[in-house]
Amino acid sequence: GDWFGPPLNRVARLLAAGHGGQVLLSAAVQAQLDGRLPAGLGMRDLGLRRLKDLRQPEQVFQLVAPDLPADFPPLATLDARPNNLPIQRSSLVGREDEVAALMALLRAEAGPRLVTLSGPGGIGKTRVALQAAANLIDDFPHGTWFVDLAPIRDWALIPGTIAQAIGLPEQPGRPILATLRSWLAGRELLLVLDNFEQLLAGAGLLSELLSAAPKLKLLVTSRAVLHLEGERELPLSPLRSPVRDTGESLAVLAVYPAVELFVQRAAGARAEFALNRSNAAAVAAICARLDGLP
Repeated sequence: GDWFGPPLNRVARLLAAGHGGQVLLSAAVQAQLDGRLPAGLGMRDLGLRRLKDLRQPEQVFQLVAPDLPADFPPLATLDARPNNLPIQRSSLVGREDEVAALMALLRAEAGPRLVTLSGPGGIGKTRVALQAAANLIDDFPHGTWFVDLAPIRDWALIPGTIAQAIGLPEQPGRPILATLRSWLAGRELLLVLDNFEQLLAGAGLLSELLSAAPKLKLLVTSRAVLHLEGERELPLSPLRSPVRDTGESLAVLAVYPAVELFVQRAAGARAEFALNRSNAAAVAAICARLDGLP
């Protein structure tokens, strides 16, 4: 059960990248079939592609056959749009509803242009925001960009940090904010501004950017709301976790998102780890003591 979760999710991501009538193969499948395909069948190497799960790139192949179409639009992968979304070392667990809610808010034509994903430190705001941004990449022709604000404490550095993240060079003699406003003005893109809580005094800059760029949308992660006009807050709750000493069965415990996350991360550190009768109570107690915080 648990061991197959991430691989099956990755297969689903690969299938979602293709188009009707297109048969896609992973590198693992290609290696198994190499030299064993019937006459007339072949494989076209489509290169290394980043799937929308934000994991390591996947070498993708297309099955070529006389009765199959040969030409398709570009794959719906992260490579199809400009972006700087960072590779994630692990899969996202138990946040499907929150990701869907973020996507619905940011995708709505008459919806908010500034969404703040709020919650305490360690609850998983960054990972949820990144996954929503990855899923939305086809909605923003000019890119989806991640801006890490954690290293800065001076709100005056916000424009330069955004410019650096999107690869926008400074123009001599011109304030970087003016350059940024001008560049954003005619573009349709999503900025993910991560860790804004220590820069609340500079929240007004975001209103300036939104005014200058009518097709810009902002997804902010913060421990506190920004209190800006038009802002929509989406509070992130802890992962659902068991209550200690309830004596729930192994099957029931395994489906708690907090337990599933614990088991995945523990197995990543020690491959032989699995949830069983001897450790289930301890795992449940740890997840309960942590209140479902990742």
